[in-house]
Amino acid sequence: MKLSILLALSLTAVSAAQYAHAAEEDTSMSFFVTSVGSGKGGDLGGLEGADKHCTTLAEAAGVKGKIWHAYLSTQEEGKRGISARDRIGEGPWHNAKGELIASNLDQLHIMPNIVKTTALDENGELVNGRGDAPNRHDLLTGTMEDGTAYFPSVTEDRTCSNWTSSDEGSATLGHHDRHGGGNTSWNSAHGSQGCSMDALAKTGGTGLFMCFASK
Repeated sequence: MKLSILLALSLTAVSAAQYAHAAEEDTSMSFFVTSVGSGKGGDLGGLEGADKHCTTLAEAAGVKGKIWHAYLSTQEEGKRGISARDRIGEGPWHNAKGELIASNLDQLHIMPNIVKTTALDENGELVNGRGDAPNRHDLLTGTMEDGTAYFPSVTEDRTCSNWTSSDEGSATLGHHDRHGGGNTSWNSAHGSQGCSMDALAKTGGTGLFMCFASK
């Protein structure tokens, strides 16, 4: 009898601790797709400009006190560039409605909760995808599927000159709605036809990208 009581008390304590932990978890927005791009195609003002854009949009939406980074990789001659996955912290990340996107980097790059209904903008609004007019599902990433920068052997531009070109070059794009051309990758679906707004629009994009809070 005493053992049963002790066991019941123990289970109650464990449940209470789990509930308290869940209650303490910060589910405020730490991930979003930008509602607007820079307006200059692939020219985001480099990583610094892209990060600033993330911060500006997040704070305008009422989320303050977080450190934001754009999910973008870079390329460098003779060595690996900066990897998108190394810029965004360790997780977890939630969208504007508090829905869990991924608990950590592994989950984010293997089985993330990124589809059209969860990859919301900073205001909690859906972002146009395949079948919408206009289609805006092409997101700038410049990265491989595991979130790392391209190897030095890849000499073709995949980052719009490290996010400073609004004309020549190309960028690797992801599909936030996980649709289009048989490719369901959210971060490495295909390359763009160029870095201008017109070139990005030809495959279904307007220069949008993803932002993650690292802290």
